[in-house]
Amino acid sequence: MIRFFNTLSGSLEEFRPLREGEVRLYTCGPTVYDYPHIGNYRAYLFEDLLKRFLIFYGYKVIHVMNLTDVDDKTIKGARSLGISLQDYTAKYIEAFFEDSKVLRLLPADIYPRATEHIPDMVRMVKGLLEKGFAYYKEGSVYFSIEKFPAYGRLAKINLKELKAGARVDSDEYEKESAHDFALWKKAKEGEPYWETELGPGRPGWHIECSAMSTRYLGPTIDIHCGGIDNIFPHHENEIAQSEAYYGQKFVNYWLHCHHLVVDGEKMSKSRGNFYTLRDLLERGTDPVDLRFFLLSTHYRKMLNFTFDNLEQARASRQRILDFVYELEHRTFAAGSDPDVRRLADRTLAEFKDSLADDLNISAGLAALFEFIREINSRLARDQIKQEDAILVLQTLSDLDRVLAILPEIKEEDLPAEILEKIELRQKARKEKNFALADAIREELRQLGLILEDTKEGVRWKKIK
Repeated sequence: MIRFFNTLSGSLEEFRPLREGEVRLYTCGPTVYDYPHIGNYRAYLFEDLLKRFLIFYGYKVIHVMNLTDVDDKTIKGARSLGISLQDYTAKYIEAFFEDSKVLRLLPADIYPRATEHIPDMVRMVKGLLEKGFAYYKEGSVYFSIEKFPAYGRLAKINLKELKAGARVDSDEYEKESAHDFALWKKAKEGEPYWETELGPGRPGWHIECSAMSTRYLGPTIDIHCGGIDNIFPHHENEIAQSEAYYGQKFVNYWLHCHHLVVDGEKMSKSRGNFYTLRDLLERGTDPVDLRFFLLSTHYRKMLNFTFDNLEQARASRQRILDFVYELEHRTFAAGSDPDVRRLADRTLAEFKDSLADDLNISAGLAALFEFIREINSRLARDQIKQEDAILVLQTLSDLDRVLAILPEIKEEDLPAEILEKIELRQKARKEKNFALADAIREELRQLGLILEDTKEGVRWKKIK
């Protein structure tokens, strides 16, 4: 059983997807006005851990991550350089995909861009006008939060205690006030706009995510993620406009990760403690060490980035890498020990159960390091045999489907005849000739190559 802390209810809940065996996941992607900082990647890596674990658990995950390429920030940046919005955002979209690959983020199935979904947004805004939840004012369209009594339940806001009814055009506004928010903004001089049935203008930030998530995942989705700073106003407004338009629940499980701070303070360029991934790479940081650091604290806890903490994460990961190296390069006598099988099975079960408990990564990593400690103890006494070493490496490979912190073997590292056998096995699996596929897998295992079938394709690890 999987349990997640649902921000909406404020409690741990058993996870039950809308469709058996399938999870529809929407995650708030970058606003592409600048290079993402490591706080942004803390959120993206939490979402990657969630996605990888759900796949590990046996679910098919349909993942949509939006790219916000039109909002106040992107428009301001494009105007400051005197270039088109498309030319301005293209640079940062490319950078995001480059960084994501370096940090080993599984790619989403769909990356919808706001500028490519204007008709979807216009349709929703028109519907909200027709249903009486929205109104025109001076050429713009606003959502009336007074018409949606459930407004505030995600952020635990009591509208009666706040001054509501004032309008706000800014995409992001003060957290202490509730406002009627812009769904469609009247065209302004010098800003990009679209000619639509609503009049010339552009969408507000909040309607973008509602239109794109429901376009690809349907009116109700399983899980919606983001940072805690997205809870209000962004996610609160998403709920209001989506549920007002469709008349049904928008999201079943809301998961939010806490802030990343630097040396105990909010990250800020003025403080000199602002870091992008590229900043850290220039300082010689291994991006996979950074990945391990950002993953290793529970997502609902504040994470403090310091270079000492990053070094501790590097040392912990190095302990795992040294363990793998020993198993891959040491020569073992033939045979096996059933106790090693029991240790491996126990570790996998404890890791899986830990992550099933609201992604309790601390307990999961504790199970991994205890496994390493016990196997190292047996290595010191020469009690690990060849079949045991293969099993231990396979167990680590299974866990790494979630963690993604072990070295990757590239195709060019394998002889041509081995690659041919892998391709032949893949063909056999597609043709459902599982006997041949299993025989090839065993043949390759005897040659020192462990194969692992994943959603992204086949992976392999070498052993001696």
